[in-house]
Amino acid sequence: MRRAVRGRLGALVGAGILGVLLWRLGTGVFVDGLRRIDLATLLLAVGIGVVTTVFSAWRWHLVARGLRIRLPLGPAVADYYRALFLNAALPGGVLGDVHRAVRHGQSAGDVGRGVRAVVLERAAGQAALAVAGAAVLLTLPSPVRDDARHFAPLVALAAAGGCAVVLAVRMNRAPSRRRGTLRTALAEAREGLFSRANWPGVAVSSAVVLAGHLAMFVVAARAAGSAASVAALLPLAVLALVAMGVPLNIGGFGPGRASPPGRSAPPAWA
Repeated sequence: MRRAVRGRLGALVGAGILGVLLWRLGTGVFVDGLRRIDLATLLLAVGIGVVTTVFSAWRWHLVARGLRIRLPLGPAVADYYRALFLNAALPGGVLGDVHRAVRHGQSAGDVGRGVRAVVLERAAGQAALAVAGAAVLLTLPSPVRDDARHFAPLVALAAAGGCAVVLAVRMNRAPSRRRGTLRTALAEAREGLFSRANWPGVAVSSAVVLAGHLAMFVVAARAAGSAASVAALLPLAVLALVAMGVPLNIGGFGPGRASPPGRSAPPAWA
């Protein structure tokens, strides 16, 4: 009974928020946005979203298998869709991942291993973004490439500082505990990401997911009226994906929120 009441109350609150927004802002912006999206663009965006979500869930399935916990692909896809919605709707941007990690761990009988499977799966995606993003930002014309020589020492210093903090925290642990924790973490990373059975699938799925996110950005730019070339949009897309990785959004508003590419003049390097 409490769960049913809580679910209905949440739906009513959500409907009330939407009603207040429409009352205060009107429907002009919403209708104008819908008019910009034709059926072909909508179908293309939905198709890209399905592909990226299925491949993300497949990567999660592979990592979970490497950690020896059962996760069928069908339920993984459903849980991934739920996590994406919760990440966008709830503060922080990671609560959906926390939910699927705990939910899967509870169903598998090992919450810790379920959480580590999600952490490794997300780490694989971020690693793919880091490698591809560095290649795009340092080769294609962009402010990042122009200013790389200025902020490279700062990035190196920040990385060194982060490593020093991690090392200091680890040194405060008992030696036997440090060795055991490190061995466990490396073994799980090796089995989940780098084993002979898993690494091809993890690499392919990560590449497909990243390509899908970049393609979605280009589709959105075209729908918004941008005529910039794909080469000019790719650095912007990479920067947007990096910003979206910062877990500071509330209801979709945060570092990942950017103005539509078609609302302003093309960037100076385009």
